[in-house]
Amino acid sequence: MHKLRRYFARLEPAALFFAIVFFVFSMTPSLLPRAWYLQGVATGISVATGYGLGCLLIWIGRACGIEPKWSASVKRYGWWALAVTAIVVIPLFLILGSWWQEIVRKIVEVEEPGRALYLGVLVVALALALLLLQIARGLRWCAVKLATVCTRFVPVPAAKGIGIAVVALLTLFLVNGVVNNVLIATIASSSKISDKGSHVGVEQPAAPENSGSPDSNEDWDSLGMEGRRFVSSGPTAEDIEAFTGEPALTPIRAYVGAADVDSIDEAADRVVAELKRTGAFDRAVVAVATTTGRGWVNESVAGPLEYMYGGDTAIASMQYSFLPSPIAFLADRDSPREAGRVLFDHIYDVVNELPAESRPKLVAFGESLGAYGGQDAFGGARDMLARTDGALWVGNPNFTKQWSEITADRDAGSREILPVIAGGRNVRFAGRPDDLEIGTPWEQPRVVYWQHASDPITWWSPDLILHQPDWLREPRGDDVDPGVRWFPFVTFWQTTFDMVFSTDVPQGYGHNYGEDAVDLWAQILQPDGWTSSDTERLREIVAG
Repeated sequence: MHKLRRYFARLEPAALFFAIVFFVFSMTPSLLPRAWYLQGVATGISVATGYGLGCLLIWIGRACGIEPKWSASVKRYGWWALAVTAIVVIPLFLILGSWWQEIVRKIVEVEEPGRALYLGVLVVALALALLLLQIARGLRWCAVKLATVCTRFVPVPAAKGIGIAVVALLTLFLVNGVVNNVLIATIASSSKISDKGSHVGVEQPAAPENSGSPDSNEDWDSLGMEGRRFVSSGPTAEDIEAFTGEPALTPIRAYVGAADVDSIDEAADRVVAELKRTGAFDRAVVAVATTTGRGWVNESVAGPLEYMYGGDTAIASMQYSFLPSPIAFLADRDSPREAGRVLFDHIYDVVNELPAESRPKLVAFGESLGAYGGQDAFGGARDMLARTDGALWVGNPNFTKQWSEITADRDAGSREILPVIAGGRNVRFAGRPDDLEIGTPWEQPRVVYWQHASDPITWWSPDLILHQPDWLREPRGDDVDPGVRWFPFVTFWQTTFDMVFSTDVPQGYGHNYGEDAVDLWAQILQPDGWTSSDTERLREIVAG
């Protein structure tokens, strides 16, 4: 008990007040509901940040000569006031936090796991905050020791600067080295091994129109886990005929895995070879789909195209990485861009050589990292409109260049979550299909950016640390609690941890995009004879 008392006596009471304030901020509503342990982690980091910020302000004050000399009685009363504040505020905001999370769960239609579990938030938060504090103190100790050594050779101010700089650089080097050279390499190695497996129920296709079939140039085992699922999971001609009531073709799905190729260029060449082998350039529509990290294509986005055109379609895609998307999100942002650019350019060159009257419609789509990489094929919105007959970009990460530039160039008065671009003449944004109806003419070709207001993948950015974004100044989306607010540092960590389970919510929320793709493709391409009744029936099929 004596050691514990000495430990807390060393803490700065003013900094502890900042820690309590940041605790309060961290319990406020977020984009998506979080598991109690993730809330605890977010709160612990926020508490440590608040304490650190308080210590920084105290240090600046002392450096400027501001250091009040409080009497013993004033210090005692201050500690008591701080204790009473903590005793009242912490339980109160634990209760409010659980209540706010319950509201968010109702908005996104997620089952309530029980508010009693929220008591664990405090335990996790305190443990993590104390751990981070000890790490910070350890680093400070190292800097002080190094500065003491340096005072033998240089003046004290320079010695302190050297100590801080060296410890900071060594820490960054150690963290970066461990993450990039050890952790990422280990994950990449294990992912490459697991990529040889298959999802339950996935079987090699017999239809020659699919890569990996006995007639294909691409070996079934080379397609990767997600590639094998993609080529085997689409609708058959019989499925489409049952829907349309008319004869249908077997849709073409051309895919190349990363296992047996030496470069992205080679993979793209082999995709084109598969398209030529299957007669894809004689189809009504050729779609270029850029995948996520391990080669995933959202079936809810791909399948509707094939139904709408009676199977007279070809979808081309390829794997460019073995890394799971969250790791690729952090460690490899170059491969998606190169893959999206190279694959589209290879296919565009073939289509462009065909007689104008016999060219298929050329469309592009991608989700998440696929949307990020797929757009790199274009020099801007005008280029996209000039070289495609339509595009659908889903759940764009915030660092997507094209998306960011188009969003920033939105018409005055339109919201960041639903920008209006040039009056909506060609490019439109939607969280729900109804958002496409903005009351102005919509010309062909059409490009749609599909993003949920509650999708943290779209809104996460390091800028959240110190900058309030427009989407938190403007009216919130229908799938976001109106009580969501921006707080420096805290909102960044809230959104970061919202990303962890951003797909573990029903379709239509977070980063889970589903049957609304039917409505969006119907609006983008407007297939001949397609009706709203067809849309509703196909939505039911896609929703399962």
